[in-house]
This record gives sequence, structure tokens and C-alpha cells, in this order.
Amino acid sequence: MKVYMVYEGLYAGWWAGKTRQINDGALVAALLMVISPVFMQAQAPGAIFTRDDTLRGSITPERAWWDLTFYNLNVRVDPASRNISGLNEVHYTVLEPKQVLQIDLQPPLRIDSVKQDGQALTLQQAGTNAYFIPLQKEQRTGAREALSVWYSGKPRAAKRAPWDGGVSWSKDAAGRPFVATSCQGLGASVWWPCKDHAYDEPDSQAIAITVPNGLMDVSNGRLRRVTENADSTRTYEWFVSNPINNYGVNINIGNYTHFADTFQGEKGLLTLDYYVLPENLEKAKTQFQQVKPMLRAFEHWFGPYPFYEDGYKLVEVPYLGMEHQSSVTYGNGYRNGYLGVDLSGTGWGKKWDFIIIHESGHEWFANNITYRDIADMWIHESFTNYSEGLYTEFMFGKEAGAAYIRGCRKLIENKSPVVGVYHVNSEGSSDMYYKGGNMLHTIRQIVDDDEKWRSILRGLNRDFYHQTVDGAEVEAYIIKHSGKNLQTVFDQYLRNTSIPILEYRRSKGKVEYRWTNCSAGFDMPVKVTLRRGEYEFIYPTTDWKSSPCQLRKKEDMQVDENFYIEVRGQ
Repeated sequence: MKVYMVYEGLYAGWWAGKTRQINDGALVAALLMVISPVFMQAQAPGAIFTRDDTLRGSITPERAWWDLTFYNLNVRVDPASRNISGLNEVHYTVLEPKQVLQIDLQPPLRIDSVKQDGQALTLQQAGTNAYFIPLQKEQRTGAREALSVWYSGKPRAAKRAPWDGGVSWSKDAAGRPFVATSCQGLGASVWWPCKDHAYDEPDSQAIAITVPNGLMDVSNGRLRRVTENADSTRTYEWFVSNPINNYGVNINIGNYTHFADTFQGEKGLLTLDYYVLPENLEKAKTQFQQVKPMLRAFEHWFGPYPFYEDGYKLVEVPYLGMEHQSSVTYGNGYRNGYLGVDLSGTGWGKKWDFIIIHESGHEWFANNITYRDIADMWIHESFTNYSEGLYTEFMFGKEAGAAYIRGCRKLIENKSPVVGVYHVNSEGSSDMYYKGGNMLHTIRQIVDDDEKWRSILRGLNRDFYHQTVDGAEVEAYIIKHSGKNLQTVFDQYLRNTSIPILEYRRSKGKVEYRWTNCSAGFDMPVKVTLRRGEYEFIYPTTDWKSSPCQLRKKEDMQVDENFYIEVRGQ
């Protein structure tokens, strides 16, 4: 579920062709009125979690003892009946000698049979979506094993993809099937059986999708072969040579036309492949020219694109878009902004295509560095929201990027914490986007060294390369490499709903100041003017402190607006 889930009403209306032309400011103001009811606050006070939540969101004993190494997924899709059927071979290494293994698959799909080494196994329903499989073969520590899972049925149809996902069964303008999957939050088990928890990724994955003749499937990684079958179908075989998170795996089926390019990047030549509906080919050739500047910008800030081996693809879909690894999906109508809207209200957001920039930014933060628990979704969304400002800065200058980030503050709600509840598949609030991005922008001001800050962003992608991480690990990394004590800053912005207020008062050649409306111990430094035209740091705490002030009586102390705080003078 992406930043745009809070604008689903706008998206749905646009897709149905019902929107009318109004100015950006009015549209954003209208959107703000509907944000709250759209984004579900699973961690709100009084929330009740079920056994299903625990089975989905925790590293259960039936998951912990085996390390996932490879998926060989083979799926047949019938758009006419909306049925799918297939086989997933689950390869793993035994970490502990246990005998019961958990596989997840959401109804109405059903597991038809399970085998290990040709031996049929029984299933134990462990919850609505989870199955425990007692293994007959003795599981020995260090052994490499595999499990074959056959399944079939009608998968859940997406209600409002990608926010309320599943399979989108749509048609193109000519009435041909146009089908795509999206499942962040909901879980990959909505359309294929897997170990549906983010902490464990396969080292690589094969994806074979069979579709009716006349259609093409585009999935992750590189296309290895296309097989013409005797039953008037084709099988497209893709291979992902890097670790991949479950929700990043996707199916995109349509009457696609393909064009390609290359990008000379930090790790060499990167292939760029684009799959669009034929009627949109010329528009795509123009709009997708933004991909190369995006890659230059993000390689500058974050380091090399993380999946050179698998290439970069942009694939048109019948919903707004999603960050599927090496197969980024696109449905922004071939126009700049968010469906033509500048969410920041500054004008800078109309200079670039929101979906190309935002969803591609997730290749670094979501697909390269992946949260271990969805409660830390801010690792994906805060950094990727922040990447929008960094892209703007790279293309149009530092003040343009900062103005874009500041302009998005009006979208922050401060109703519930950014961090969710751990071990129950509970993500935090929608503030993980704009509040999280403004938190990172604020931390950049505290670091006060742009090259060091860039080295931290690149270092995260280098040192956590292709890993799943906890939020605490990311916080500790930034604290260590910045040399700044930022723990109270992270706690304030991620775990507290109040925005710190800098109170100050002038008196006889000095200024007194303190933090209020904040957590105990909050001590973030901030830049202010204590003399005309010069910013310098002061170091407030929750107790009154003072510094000499050379401003004239009629001159007010100014606070650097790049810090996400409120200011109250006395």
C-alpha cells in the first residue's frame, strides 16, 4: 500500500473518467478531507489482534526452523473464468531439526496437494490463511530440502488496487484481458502459496506464467524463454537472480508492445525494458524518458541500482502502480504529477511523473532494503517519500527539493504513530510518508554536512544490500555514521504524534528557549538567527536555556524552516 492509497477516491474517479478539471490547490485541499477514513489504523488504541494476525505477522515456530532459498513458481491464468492454478516448489535449508512447516494461502484459493520427495503429505488448517504441514522425512540441520505445493481456485479480486489488492481483472480498450497482481500488506499468499512473511526472502526465484495465445505475461527478472503450448496457450518463463520480497513478485498480463533502451550506470550497462499497451506506445516513449534522469539521481544519492542482473522494467497496468522489484508497474496516465496533481502545491511536483519517480525509488528502499516486520514500513515509505525531494533537488536545485518536501507537510495528520505494532502484520499510520520524509529532511539539517548525509544514504544501501532489517537497525546506523545523538529525534517523529514546539522569549540581550509538546528528554538541536542574516545552532532541551542574542528589539528570531517543528514566541 503506497503513498497514493490516501488518494484512492481521486484515482478511482479518474480511472472511470469521471473527474473534472480543477486547480491543484483545491484538489489537494479536498483530498485532505478524506485521508483519515481511507487509511486504516490497525495499531489504534483498543485494536484487537487475532490468531490469524499472529500467524501472518510473526516468525512462528513453524517458520523459524527453515531458511527459504528458492521458489520455482508455475501458474496458469485463465482470464475468461478468472481461475488460476499452479505449483510452487519451495526450496529451503534446515536450520533446526523440526518437523512441522507453515505455508500460507488465502481463500478462496485452496491447496490441492503437497508432496516432499514424491510422498504425499497431509495439511492442518492453522488459521484462515495458514497451513501447518507435518513432514514425514526427517529434517536434519544443514540439509537442503524442497516441498511441492499444488493449488487452484479463483483468487481474491482486487477491490481498489493497489490499496486493497489481489488480482485486477480488467480489459483494455479493445476488450482484451488486462490483468495484474498487487498485494503489499494483504500478502503474496492472496495469489500464490508461500512463506508469507517479509523476514525471509528466497535467494532467487523462477516465475513461469501460462496465458492464452495473443497475450503476454511480464513478471520480475529476465525472460528466459517463451513456450508455445498445444492448448493455445503460451508460457513465459522469468528468472530473478537476486533476493526478492514476496509482495514484489508480480504477474502482468496484456496485449503488450515492447521497446527497450540502456543506461550507463555505476555498475555498467543496465537494460531498460518497457511494456505498454499499443495505443499508448508513443506517449510512453515520451514519458518514459524520465527513467534515465531518475536513475542518475538515485544512483547519485543511494548508490548503484540494486538489480543490474535482473534489469529495470516499467510495465503498464490497469491500476496506479507499485514497486514490484525489477518490474515496476505504471498507471499514471502518462502525465506529470500524481495523476496530474502536484501534491506539494509548490509547482515542483508537476515537473516529473510521480509514479515513475516514487515507485522506482522503492528499488532502493523496499526491494534492496526490506522491512523485517511491516510495523517498520517507514523504512520503505519515509525514505521513498524523501527520495521525491532528492530527485527534485538533483534536477532543479537544493531549494527546489527542500520546498517540495516542506510543501507536503500539509498532508501530515499526526493522529497515530508512524511505527505500527510488531508481530501482528500491523503497519503504522499514513504519516510514514510525508512525516517520515520530513523527519529525514530534518535530520539532514542536524547532520549539517551534505556529503556526509549522502554517504549515509549510500552506506545504508551498501551495508544492508539485499537484506531485511528492523527499524532499530536503520536508526542505529544513521546515529553511528552521523556522529549525532538522534535517538530522541527518531522517537519523537516515529513513535509520538505531537510536533515539538520551540518556545522562545527575548530578554536583555539574550534569548531563552525550550522544547515543549514533546517526549521527555527531547533535545534536538535547531538552527536559528541570533544575529542578522546568520543561522547557527542552539541546543534546546525541555528546560529553559539561553544564548546571547544580537538582534535588534524589532527583529524577530528566525528558525530554519527545513526543521519540521512549530515555533512559538513570547
